[in-house]
Amino acid sequence: MASSAIALTPTSFILNKKDLGFSTFSAPSLFSIPKCRRTVSKQICSVMAPQQSERRPSTTGSVKTAMTMTEKILARASEKSQLSPGENVWVNVDILMTHDVCGPGSIGIFKKEFGENAKVWDREKIVIIPDHYIFTSDERANRNVDILRDFCMEQNIKYFYDIKDLGNFKANPDYKGVCHIALAQEGHCRPGEVLLGTDSHTCTAGAFGQFATGIGNTDAGFVLGAGKLLLKVPQTLRFVMDGEMPSYLLAKDLILQIIGEISVSGATYKSMEFVGTTVESLTMEERMTLCNMVVEAGGKNGVVPPDSTTYKYLEGKTSVAYEPVYSDEQARFLSEYRFDVSKLEPLVAKPHSPDNRALARECKDVKIDRVYIGSCTGGKTEDFMAAAKVFLASGKKVKVPTFLVPATQKVWMDVYGLEVPGSGGKTCSQIFEEAGCDTPASPSCGACLGGPKDTYARMNEPMVCVSTTNRNFPGRMGHKEGQIYLASPYTAAASALTGYVTDPREFLL
Repeated sequence: MASSAIALTPTSFILNKKDLGFSTFSAPSLFSIPKCRRTVSKQICSVMAPQQSERRPSTTGSVKTAMTMTEKILARASEKSQLSPGENVWVNVDILMTHDVCGPGSIGIFKKEFGENAKVWDREKIVIIPDHYIFTSDERANRNVDILRDFCMEQNIKYFYDIKDLGNFKANPDYKGVCHIALAQEGHCRPGEVLLGTDSHTCTAGAFGQFATGIGNTDAGFVLGAGKLLLKVPQTLRFVMDGEMPSYLLAKDLILQIIGEISVSGATYKSMEFVGTTVESLTMEERMTLCNMVVEAGGKNGVVPPDSTTYKYLEGKTSVAYEPVYSDEQARFLSEYRFDVSKLEPLVAKPHSPDNRALARECKDVKIDRVYIGSCTGGKTEDFMAAAKVFLASGKKVKVPTFLVPATQKVWMDVYGLEVPGSGGKTCSQIFEEAGCDTPASPSCGACLGGPKDTYARMNEPMVCVSTTNRNFPGRMGHKEGQIYLASPYTAAASALTGYVTDPREFLL
């Protein structure tokens, strides 16, 4: 049933699509057997009960059906031994996260439904992270952070990463930055748990082998008071990625390949499970990139089986005990997709959809106006290390404005403090300065979702931008006529050096 990839086209890297075996799925009957008709006399002569042997109690226990990772996590959280896709269950929540955009609305619903003086269900399981509209003079945006602060003081919320001094983020030791990266860095992501957040990219945390998904303000308001939520168990799509990862590819290329293959609606309300030797070789930050964009395919959640890489990352970050789960060997998957990663090439998603996939080299004539490196998708430490690697290899200066927005305060410190391998002791910030990039900005979501007009690097005019972010819909980064090419940090940096969409192999090979 498998077919080998031959031509290097964007759609040729899938080796085995929807390879479903009869051992896992029951096939519909291909024929029917007519019922036998018998003539029976209505006259009853006598009735005799057959002799029955003594019935012994079962010694094998209840019959259990194999489950996927997501099904197991939700089963545990709903205190059930068994769950199947399509079931609706009340799930106990381990962590609820909200931020400055959705937090005030969620708080308002909580107070309306539970009472002005109501207390949250657990002050230590709520994480509140200002990160979206922070470094702006917009009064309504600033007021949102004030509402969060007042609520956290009122409820004595343990994990509130506040910011008061907008002029110098370093003067705010509690401030972190982008919520999805801060959740991981601060030890709030743990295998086997349920993490809900009022942001669609909450699915990023699935990289830790947990169920993580975005919810709306109404649901979050209910969770604040009840600590649980009614969820439908999703079916699971499995993505098997094998082969050695080429030196010019990053996880961003992998997820763009997948979204291009199945479309932005191909995983609607499905769990996307990532396995294979390639996935096992990825760092935690790269796994986060992979899970981050499952929502761009319509996915309910993304998940990666936890392993030694996961456990090492968590060392020193959390003291909370956790119990990882894994899909059973006979678990049922709606579809299975297989990729030979060694044959992939650097990709971009052209305007105006994340599934508008193209090879980077096919877009070499696209002239660009700027490059943006940042966000929960492409603003992590390793993302900036990757960009620095390209700049270092080229020895050239950028030809278009290149904006750098570290996701968190820790990432910002890494940009200025960590040496880039093979650079002779230089840090990312030094390499960026030599290449003529803009000075790394204060950590936040920045221009990823546009924001107020004074947001750093916002596109206030029609421009063409190569970005390491996650969405390229009209108006996403500001101006509704702006054009956004989604790309990996490698491709973004290479494009900055030429002023055109550029395959990073021009500098890395």
